[in-house]
Amino acid sequence: MAAFDLKMHGIHVEDVMRNPSPSTLYEEAIRFDRGTTLSDTGCLIAYSGDKTGRSPKDKRVVKNEGSENDVWWGPVNFPLDKLTFNINRERAVDYLNTRDRLYCIDAFAGWDPKYQLKVRVICSRPYHALFMTNMLIRPTEKQLESFGEPDYTILNAGQFPANRHTTGMTSKTSVDLNIESGEIVILGTEYAGEMKKGVFTVINYWGPKNDILSMHCSATADRETGRSSVLFGLSGTGKTTLSADPNRYLIGDDEHCWTDDGVFNVEGGCYAKAIYLSRDSEPEIFNALKYGAVLENVVYDKESHHVDFDNTTITQNTRGAYPIEHMTNASIPCVAGPPSDVIFLTCDAFGVLPPVSKLTPEQAMYHFISGYTAKVAGTEMGVDEPEATFSPCFGGPFLVWHPAKYADLLAEKIRKHDANVWLVNTGWTGGPYGVGSRIALKQTRALIDAIHSGRLTDAPTEADPLFGFEVITACEGVPSEILVPRKAWKTEAAYLESAGKLAERFRKNFEKYAEGVSEAVLAAGPRSEAVA
Repeated sequence: MAAFDLKMHGIHVEDVMRNPSPSTLYEEAIRFDRGTTLSDTGCLIAYSGDKTGRSPKDKRVVKNEGSENDVWWGPVNFPLDKLTFNINRERAVDYLNTRDRLYCIDAFAGWDPKYQLKVRVICSRPYHALFMTNMLIRPTEKQLESFGEPDYTILNAGQFPANRHTTGMTSKTSVDLNIESGEIVILGTEYAGEMKKGVFTVINYWGPKNDILSMHCSATADRETGRSSVLFGLSGTGKTTLSADPNRYLIGDDEHCWTDDGVFNVEGGCYAKAIYLSRDSEPEIFNALKYGAVLENVVYDKESHHVDFDNTTITQNTRGAYPIEHMTNASIPCVAGPPSDVIFLTCDAFGVLPPVSKLTPEQAMYHFISGYTAKVAGTEMGVDEPEATFSPCFGGPFLVWHPAKYADLLAEKIRKHDANVWLVNTGWTGGPYGVGSRIALKQTRALIDAIHSGRLTDAPTEADPLFGFEVITACEGVPSEILVPRKAWKTEAAYLESAGKLAERFRKNFEKYAEGVSEAVLAAGPRSEAVA
């Protein structure tokens, strides 16, 4: 492709490849990207260096007059002054200008043409270019000709470090968002996920600003009615796995927006965890990892190039990025009607929460803001027993506004579109991790199927005396004895003790959000009195 002028960004490199084909990027990566190779299924295998995951403590947002009062400043959004941003930006541009060849990806965020943002990625690694080719929505040749100036530009100079002596820097890594200038600057990390989540952070500012709910969720759609279902959940809860449903259309696996018209996917691809992946456990995702996809930080056999998905020598955060068209059940364009069901997935390793329960709008806001799941022993260094994890709106690291802003929008849209809200536990039953057993995937799928078919809407329930939600007590394909947790434990006293501890964790976590929500939402949490 002919050279492309990026002088408006301060880039003076003459050899710039604009939106090269995957085949071209394969060639470029093999020639110029260290350690890059091909898997036996045709994926590009690439490595991100020292950083094999995001660096949330190194994320910065420029403090500008126009957006200063909108941003939820604190442990998620660290402020950065304009001068420091300009220093980091110049450092990134200077580095990019030392490269012989650059790659420019011009594409869209958001499948609904009414709400699309134009995104430009400028980088020096073919791996990064192919990654964002997959994760953004690829323009037609006609759209590319009329693309014009982007709404947001990512300057990825991740191979070059930030200067730790620069004001506000805490390490050699810095990921800086300037809302007003429409730029994201990346220094000191080659982990490709920083670009993807940088775009999502932009969406999380822009969406609520325009009365649109941005959501860290997967989405599917009914093949006949076109109404969608959205599944929220932190890592390990089954969000991507459960969205790969052959009986429904896939809208997307990770990032969506809910407008008055319905739901649309932000991305043009999927970014799935690859750890322990197998054809038997997740055939749709396994088969999507073929030519055009990128596999990150995986271990492979040097002779056969067969990938060992069980090998975590490099990292547990092995990933695969592929165009959504690789999913056989994908709906293109990735848009659907308003959700009939909103599903919160949690992996409760304490064995307290029921496999499925129904929430009121106020309870939905409470559990949305809480964003609960649990880590289990053995998954991370230093985790010896189940550990509660809370991430507001199931996507805390990517929020820009206060969580209550997103929760208010959620409740408004739930009521407007008459959506049911469900809390689904994909974790343990009959006791905590190490004592009870994990709820079988086929049982969780049976619950999700029953939600989508409408069978659970009128299913029998009983109120949980501590958490207050309505617990579903009967569902075809799921043993009734596990549906009510206290009945699944060996002793009710042991259950009540564990439930009381989890409820206290919920209350303690929610203290930081109490001032931003109504009394009705506060009352929707677990009761403070002991349960008899």
